[in-house]
Amino acid sequence: MILTREQLEARERQLLAPYGMKSSDSRGRVWPDDEHLYRSAYQKDRDRVIHTTAFRRLEYKTQVFVYHEGDHYRNRLTHSIEVAQIGRTMARALGLNEDLVEAICLAHDLGHPPFGHTGESVLAELMTGYGGFDHQRQTMRIIERLEERYPGFPGLNLTYEVREGLVKHDTDYDVTDATGYEPDKAGTLEAQIANLADEIAYNTADLDDGLRSGILDPGDVAALPLWQMVRQALTMAPEFPVSLEAPLDSLLRARLIRKLIAAEVTDAISATARRLERCDVQSVAEVRDLGQSIAGFSAEMRAYNRELKAFLLQRFYHHWRVNRMAGKARRILSDLFGVYQEDPHQLPPPVQVHVDAQTDSVERVICDYIAGMTDRFAIREHQKLFDPETRV
Repeated sequence: MILTREQLEARERQLLAPYGMKSSDSRGRVWPDDEHLYRSAYQKDRDRVIHTTAFRRLEYKTQVFVYHEGDHYRNRLTHSIEVAQIGRTMARALGLNEDLVEAICLAHDLGHPPFGHTGESVLAELMTGYGGFDHQRQTMRIIERLEERYPGFPGLNLTYEVREGLVKHDTDYDVTDATGYEPDKAGTLEAQIANLADEIAYNTADLDDGLRSGILDPGDVAALPLWQMVRQALTMAPEFPVSLEAPLDSLLRARLIRKLIAAEVTDAISATARRLERCDVQSVAEVRDLGQSIAGFSAEMRAYNRELKAFLLQRFYHHWRVNRMAGKARRILSDLFGVYQEDPHQLPPPVQVHVDAQTDSVERVICDYIAGMTDRFAIREHQKLFDPETRV
């Protein structure tokens, strides 16, 4: 048996909730583009994201730790995969379009520069007066202009709903500018679920990496109410229960992080389902007309997460070891920007083509080039430009 796209679309109409976004109801693409025989529009979008150069580069872009700190810490690529996995789980439980959620999740960090949020703040400062910088707008530049893979149009020509989900990606670490995408209306529930999946993934993963690295003290983490909740749950596990006094070895840490993710996901699904029932939402249009997100955590879980974020900010993100690498990153990116700005002829020929075309300012071309670098490439480029003994 072969399932065609039309049959997949019919299956969506049969299985998805009334408020789930059906691919056959998409507002479409900017440029004429034939749909695939065996894939829905959102499956096609997901696959286009996966095959981009920008997606592959995420493997060597910082989440918290630079790549040379160790092979077991998250990077932007593994983070994006974890976000997509969590997003699909929640979408499936709520009767939403998993493929749309996955496409948004996998693409949401394409615009991140090297060295994580430090890299973003540095580029934002350097681009003051030249149009600014934030990774969400850079993601849109990548999918709409910078990826050159198709002869008939620039960028990836993704569907409206995926692009909308990216511009309305709203978390504590993202700047939302939904101009051109009905900013007064809420995104689809799929876009809202992608936001929640991102928050769950980075909170739990950063806690895990912080403990693995030894930067976070297990005794300090044990004081968090959210951590106490999941530890208590493990004492009542039907198989392999763990006492509260058990030392935090690698196996127990993995079990606790899994339990924490499950608790957050379950809470988000339940709380969102209750709001959908309370608001009596019956269509995608009604979701949009609410004007604000309906997907979210319970009040209790929101309070737990606020405490966790404050803890990570103070004890992890501002730790002296993390700050040292952030200082290096700041110097590296500032030096690179300054050299290229002073003498654009030091840019490689494929980049100089964009300078010569004058469709963007020199500073924007430089910013695009640096933002596309991996941590590893930026470090090596800095060595080539500033170390006399390093071959160029």
